[in-house]
Amino acid sequence: MNEVIDQIAAKAGIAPDVAEKAVGTILGFLQREAPDGPVTKMIAAIPGATDLVAQYGGEEASGGGLLGGLLSAVGGGGGLMALGQQLMSSGLSMGEVTSLAKATIETARQHAGNDVVDQVVGSVPGLNQFL
Repeated sequence: MNEVIDQIAAKAGIAPDVAEKAVGTILGFLQREAPDGPVTKMIAAIPGATDLVAQYGGEEASGGGLLGGLLSAVGGGGGLMALGQQLMSSGLSMGEVTSLAKATIETARQHAGNDVVDQVVGSVPGLNQFL
């Protein structure tokens, strides 16, 4: 996984240790939000991604703080807003979050193929706007 994380970190312009946690968080979010079949295939295809999701992408990582709670209360579920808030609270700027998301999806395409990744991206409301 180090090569994959180093590649994503370089593309996003962030430190590898920050990228590792953020990629695990992003993939964990996708695992919770996207249909099981495509997202499971995508995560399994990326070397080391299953371990990252186990380490950084658990349910306790979701929620998005106050904003996520408010969105959930009104039926929004927090979704991408909560994920973005969570990543920014770990020290990333909005630009870095966007770059990281694009690099993560690009890497997923390299390993899992366009069809699988397109199914995942298309199933998460609003995600394609950031990619």
